[in-house]
Amino acid sequence: MQQIRDRAASQTKFLLDESQLPQRWYNIRSDMPTAPQPVLHPGTGQPVGPDDLSPLFPMELIGQEVSEEAEIAIPEEVLEIYSLWRPTPLFRARRLEEAIGTRSRIFYKYEGVSPPGSHKPNTAVAQAFYNKQEGRTRLSTETGAGQWGSALAFACKLIGLECKVYMVKISYEQKPNRRSLIQAWGAEIVPSPSADTESGRAILAEHPDSPGSLGIAISEAVEDAAGRDDTAYSLGSVLNHVLLHQTVIGQEATAQMELAGASPDVVVGCVGGGSNFAGLAFPFLREKIAGREIDVLACEPAACPTLTRGHFAYDFGDTSKLTPLVAMHTLGHDFVPAPIHAGGLRYHGVAPLISQLVLDGLIRAEAYLQNDVFASAVLFSGSEGILPAPEAAHAIHGTIRVAKEADEAGEERTILFNLSGHGHFDMAAYDNYFAGKLEDVALDEAEMERALRAIEGLPTPA
Repeated sequence: MQQIRDRAASQTKFLLDESQLPQRWYNIRSDMPTAPQPVLHPGTGQPVGPDDLSPLFPMELIGQEVSEEAEIAIPEEVLEIYSLWRPTPLFRARRLEEAIGTRSRIFYKYEGVSPPGSHKPNTAVAQAFYNKQEGRTRLSTETGAGQWGSALAFACKLIGLECKVYMVKISYEQKPNRRSLIQAWGAEIVPSPSADTESGRAILAEHPDSPGSLGIAISEAVEDAAGRDDTAYSLGSVLNHVLLHQTVIGQEATAQMELAGASPDVVVGCVGGGSNFAGLAFPFLREKIAGREIDVLACEPAACPTLTRGHFAYDFGDTSKLTPLVAMHTLGHDFVPAPIHAGGLRYHGVAPLISQLVLDGLIRAEAYLQNDVFASAVLFSGSEGILPAPEAAHAIHGTIRVAKEADEAGEERTILFNLSGHGHFDMAAYDNYFAGKLEDVALDEAEMERALRAIEGLPTPA
């Protein structure tokens, strides 16, 4: 036993065998101290039922959305595709520890080893599988930075579905290689707002130079799906079933931390809609809810600080008000964030499950400026060798802050964060940073106040 402990103390990578791939997704709803608020129909204000959602989603996913079962079995067909890259590695960030001179131990779960380079295929494969099973032949979706769009294109290619991706225009222009990857897997892609939908044309008529937003792109993708019988809508974050599918991350990390002979005092992830954060954090929150002391930190951009500055309110998930009303932290459904490079974090709302857990004091949040985030990303890359996506770099920055705070307090902490994707398609952002052209964009207070006034007449959470 002592030899095992000694080996773990000097080990860098902690790997699980393919046979140790989680067989079930973990559903945190079964353990939450406060149940999430019901989803409301935008027309009636009453809780939605399965029939309201069936035009957009297959019944199996609708069932997962409302399930309170603690665990849901992962289909064999999904596990078989997962095995292309899962289980993913856990690393001890020894060189980063040395670079910042911390006494704390830092570990990271690396999701960038998937074919599309992020955590997103964990739910993309599952969603494509269930849609194919129920007879859909085509999926429509939105994407911010392109990680979700490429993941769904990848999943549709493997499972045999057509795919249409509405990519937020500013990211479409900033990340041409991510665009090409989506096309390489056979999906059709257009910049959003586009002329392909009524909601897109309406935005362009009023704001021809709009940089787009996830809210706008969601409106286009939902309209696309609602107008065709062969098409379902697929979402890469926010919804309960999406967060559920990502919990393979945290389950693997739990087993790998045991291999390392360690247990995290702090769990860190970046948050836009919340899927990668939930994927790592929810299995550990299960332990926190049961009484174990764990600090769970959500990291977001200062230009779109939904958890730290948003209101907890009923709001639409999209700009054109086509989606049901959900109770979440929001900056307002037509809030258009500044065009920062962390495109995947430019969303006006946060997953209702995460929002409720923040209200319950189980999760805390911080917001950072993008130059600080990129400085931490370059420090990490120079020590650990992996160039992180700008989104994931928020978790790195949060981790470094936690380690330094612990050092100042004379404490030694074990910190675990999710490195949710690589930055190989984000080189234009790094070019701007190295050239000193990356602007620190704080929250547009007037824009937030305007957008929040627009939701004042909506139902109020209990």
